[in-house]
Amino acid sequence: MKIKTLIASLIAMTAITTSAQSIYDIKLKDIDGKDTTLAAYKGKPVLIINVASKCGYTRQYAGLEATYQKYKTQGFAVLGFPCNQFGGQEPGTNEEIKQFCSSKYSITFPLFDKVEVNGANRHPLYVALAGKDSPFPGDIKWNFNKFLVGKDGKIVKRFESKVAPDSEELTKAIEDVLAAK
Repeated sequence: MKIKTLIASLIAMTAITTSAQSIYDIKLKDIDGKDTTLAAYKGKPVLIINVASKCGYTRQYAGLEATYQKYKTQGFAVLGFPCNQFGGQEPGTNEEIKQFCSSKYSITFPLFDKVEVNGANRHPLYVALAGKDSPFPGDIKWNFNKFLVGKDGKIVKRFESKVAPDSEELTKAIEDVLAAK
């Protein structure tokens, strides 16, 4: 009887630990500083990107917005996480970042609070995306690194900065995730 109880306890603890590590449960702040999570995106595919306003890849904002507009009616979302860890290319405040994105690129996809994607202060979301237990582990190399997350909350693919939002590679991956049951 004790063994059954012990096994049941271990199974319950594993389930609790697994659900607590879901990307949907990670505490975040949106670009306006409000506490949030990714719970609103549960069951929907998302593309998570570390973004910056003063980067050679900043022009990808236009492609990210076009991708968001193209697929949002199918439940797809693009989620931008400003980061200042690469050459100081995102020095602004959240308000300045929001203003830049809206005035220069007419961004309507959700933006979040500035985060660190590498190092000792790596945000828990990026620990899940790129940490040792990720299917695509390793430090983020630069701004506009992209993670495609499936409807089930699992990371499907990682794309380096040079992969444009409208590239055949990324478009096919998004369409495959949208088509998955």
